[in-house]
Amino acid sequence: MAKKTSSSRRRSRPVSQKKNTIDKNILILAGIAVIIVVAVASILLLGGNDDSTDGDIMAIIETSAGTIKVDLYEEKTPNTVENFVTYANDGFYDGLVFHRVIDGFMIQGGGFYPDGTQKETNDPIDLEIHPDAEHIDGAIAMARTSDPNSATSQFFINDGAQSQLEPGGVDANGYAVFGEVVEGMDVVRSISSVETTTKNNMQNWPVEDVIINSITIEQQ
Repeated sequence: MAKKTSSSRRRSRPVSQKKNTIDKNILILAGIAVIIVVAVASILLLGGNDDSTDGDIMAIIETSAGTIKVDLYEEKTPNTVENFVTYANDGFYDGLVFHRVIDGFMIQGGGFYPDGTQKETNDPIDLEIHPDAEHIDGAIAMARTSDPNSATSQFFINDGAQSQLEPGGVDANGYAVFGEVVEGMDVVRSISSVETTTKNNMQNWPVEDVIINSITIEQQ
């Protein structure tokens, strides 16, 4: 009987070792799982929770057709954003109109009163192009003349992606994108689809004026 007991004990050792190994593997896997969960949560909390925004400055464009909220690319295009913010904080845009709108293309404003009078602006700024600031649907960009360094206060918002406005498209220099709409694209679509006419010697002017009531800047 003693031999049987001894033999039984010898057999029991490998089983016990195997069980201990399995328990250790389970603990290791559990630890790895916890590390992965913590890492993912940290990424989300530290900046992976909103890839749509560039930074901390938002422009709230209040119009007679509704509100448009724009994320400004102060990190990609700091000079252009500073120019726009200066005009907005000075109340420059209050009471001006979207004077040129084309369905499926863009809505442009920030330069004229409803009677066609052009508002006097600050000095023009240099063209500022960033490769990651693209003419996507809802991008806001500076309007200008054929001179690439002629932008002042006028801006436009794309109704649909407009890749032809990138450098090397319809213009070798391209048009400076400095933000994108994050709320209110339905308002942009509504404005772009209004009936237009030739007014104040300009084409594509809305029959019923679309007023920019105000543009306010918010720090997030």
